[in-house]
Amino acid sequence: MGKPILIIKTGNTIDSLLVRGEDFEDWFIAESKFGAENFIVKSLHLNEELDELDDIAGIIITGSAAYVTDEEAWNFTAADYLRSAFQRDIPVLGVCYGHQLIAWAFGGKVDFHPGGREIGSVSIVLSEGAMNDPIFSSLPSQFHVQVTHQQSVTLLPPNAVRLAANEFDPNQAFRLGGNVWGVQFHPEFSANVIKEYITAREVDITLEGLDPLQLLADVEDTPVSAELLYRFCRLVFDGN
Repeated sequence: MGKPILIIKTGNTIDSLLVRGEDFEDWFIAESKFGAENFIVKSLHLNEELDELDDIAGIIITGSAAYVTDEEAWNFTAADYLRSAFQRDIPVLGVCYGHQLIAWAFGGKVDFHPGGREIGSVSIVLSEGAMNDPIFSSLPSQFHVQVTHQQSVTLLPPNAVRLAANEFDPNQAFRLGGNVWGVQFHPEFSANVIKEYITAREVDITLEGLDPLQLLADVEDTPVSAELLYRFCRLVFDGN
């Protein structure tokens, strides 16, 4: 086995899934189509020490129930680590909180979305910048993804390339340089996982004026989103 991908956890999934023995890293590994022996997992939010950059081939940063705007101490640890990885041209994929963390670390802005929460299966449209992107190119121009977030990247970092958007969020995906990506959506989530999130958030969703029953009815599989995760891992391990 060559160098592994480091999965940096910034939190855990919801309790109803944790009690089943499922968490973010399990879904990332399963959807990557690469074996578990190709990954290592460190819980940044629990202050686990991150691996030396010389010892890893790539980085995936998970979602979290935390908010980037809380600026926890471990966010600053992550920012330094990610900037060093960028300088070494190590591939990085940030998902949801990870997407926002990358933006914040490189001079972008993150805040609560003025439209409130986005949750469920939603459609995104690729931007012109995706046409020549190493992992977004050749994907359909529009496809569905799973989302659950209250904060968003409100301003992309300098020199970032926007890759995808929808009516709710103009910054659904971006790239920095040639090897660092952020995606607001969850390519590792199945339809069943996002249904669990909608059910777990049912009270808050209803109070916010959303319809949890309609959101559940609108959930669909998102194979193109999962393909994106596979493409990232293939780029890390195979270089293409």
